[in-house]
Amino acid sequence: MLSNIGNTLLFLNILLGISLIYFLFQDLGNKGKLISKNIYHICLFQSTLIIICFFTLIAAFVVSDFSIITVYQNSHSLKPFFYKISGTWGNHEGSLLLWAIILTIFSYFFLLYSKSHLRDYRIYSLIVQNILILGFLFFLLFNSNPFSVILPVPQEGLGLNPILQDPALAIHPPLLYIGFVGSSIYFSAAISSLLINYDGRLFAKSIKNWVLISWSFQTLGILAGSIWAYYELGWGGFWFWDPVENASLLPWFAMTALLHSLMVLEKRNLFYFWVIILCLLTFILSVTGTFLVRSGILNSVHTFANDPSRGLYILVFLSLMIFASVILLFNKFKKSNYNLNPNSKETFILVNNWFMIFYLITVLLGTIYPIFTEVLTDYKVSVGPPFYNSVIIPIVILFLFFMSLGPQTQWIKNNSYNLNLMIKILIASILINFAIIFLFKSYSLISNFIIISALFLIIYSLRDLYNLFKKKKIDASRIVSHFAFGALVLFIGLNHNFSLEKDFNLKKGEKREFENYSVKFNNLQLEEFKNYKAVIGEFEINNSQNNLSRTLYPEIRIYQSPSTITYEASIRSGLLKDYYITMSNIDRSDYYNIKFQKKPFMIWIWISVIFISLGGFLRLFKNAKKNY
Repeated sequence: MLSNIGNTLLFLNILLGISLIYFLFQDLGNKGKLISKNIYHICLFQSTLIIICFFTLIAAFVVSDFSIITVYQNSHSLKPFFYKISGTWGNHEGSLLLWAIILTIFSYFFLLYSKSHLRDYRIYSLIVQNILILGFLFFLLFNSNPFSVILPVPQEGLGLNPILQDPALAIHPPLLYIGFVGSSIYFSAAISSLLINYDGRLFAKSIKNWVLISWSFQTLGILAGSIWAYYELGWGGFWFWDPVENASLLPWFAMTALLHSLMVLEKRNLFYFWVIILCLLTFILSVTGTFLVRSGILNSVHTFANDPSRGLYILVFLSLMIFASVILLFNKFKKSNYNLNPNSKETFILVNNWFMIFYLITVLLGTIYPIFTEVLTDYKVSVGPPFYNSVIIPIVILFLFFMSLGPQTQWIKNNSYNLNLMIKILIASILINFAIIFLFKSYSLISNFIIISALFLIIYSLRDLYNLFKKKKIDASRIVSHFAFGALVLFIGLNHNFSLEKDFNLKKGEKREFENYSVKFNNLQLEEFKNYKAVIGEFEINNSQNNLSRTLYPEIRIYQSPSTITYEASIRSGLLKDYYITMSNIDRSDYYNIKFQKKPFMIWIWISVIFISLGGFLRLFKNAKKNY
């Protein structure tokens, strides 16, 4: 029943997409100034049907309809209600249906909120967007159908991967997809702008809010994935350069460059073709990430699929998209002589873009190099943190200084710098850095430079915040995001330098001492929950410096559907540091392998990223207020 409803809705959406493209081309031939009401009605009907289609799949998961293969493979009747719902998009087919929903909804809202722009520009944007929608709908219906049935109908499902049964990972895909898929609308708008030679300033004005929406949600999506990796994977890190995580970071770099370039295009009508390239690149990187995750060529704890036919479809779709975009771009490209003043805001924004593209290329090479190496030599090469840290960290130091000085410059030409202020802020940053060394301990030269440059950006941002309170014309959204980015780098640097990690074996009743800490294994008990059993340890953590005691309860969880063992960390979070402990059994003996970590300032890393995203939302609200 639900399978028939879902397939019917998918088929109707394909018919609606085809008819919408037909009517849009018909509208191009008309001389009226307005898009016909039929287009609005079809777009609304299309969005409504795809949402109903998605809720049909949710209903199948909620009622445990195991006649549908997707439900059978990714759910279980005993699974908690929340994870039944999140299981809808916690798999390949369901997540692609979520892609199609976001593509369609963005298309409809673009139609609604772009009425002040040229009619043909809007029509071509919708045509391109609906070609993308049809591409994914055909993929869903014929290759990755979420409503395919299985006979005979199983009595029970296989269950969702236990490491995906987590609140952070439940909200991670929807947030990330709004960023990923949201970039489709300015990809479509960029193609449309090239087709009709649309005015650069108007083009920038039409897409800036869409870029802000996708960038802000992409940032939050990356944050949710990082938090999940921190406490679920049992290693205690906030980023591990996993290829799948890199796939979400690549379009973020392009979005960040685009976000800044749009300011120049709107203000000075410069960088038009560069903005077009970034619009195209962002969505192409999003689809590339989808290809890498779903083709099975990447090894990761949370790849979605391992089916060459699915990967081939996305690769063909991606190749056609790249080929068509490049051909159109070359046909329309016109060389421009900008004659930028080296000491202007435009130049600093361009430098910002160079940094972002450098980071993008570095991460892209680190992600795909092992793939090509394995194909050519049949030898697996691992590219991990040492490569990224050695290449990216030195450049981040320069980037932070440019990020501090850029907002202080003026458009067209900056008459002078406040050199005295710069020197004072630099000296203050160095002195604070020395205070950190004195209070904690000495660390590497590169770490000193990272922390000094981060403090330099933070202090400059605080100065701008002071000017904001003095009613001076300062961009609050920029201050918040830049301050938060400086804080993020600072807290990552402090966390890296002052973390404590110990790995040892203990049995119940034993105690291990190191530095100022002691870890005592007090107790061990077995508890049963709805869909798993848990072996729960009780560990007492004592700090001899301040005589504080903490009790942590790490778990070994045994799931039956599917049969899996996971190691759950126990974390005691505080404003200054986290205590983090995991345990695993050693060959069924009385001894357990214990991993204890002290992680300074972890909570401030998460808060910093939230405020980076908040800066994007503040700019979005500011833009919305201007339009009313």
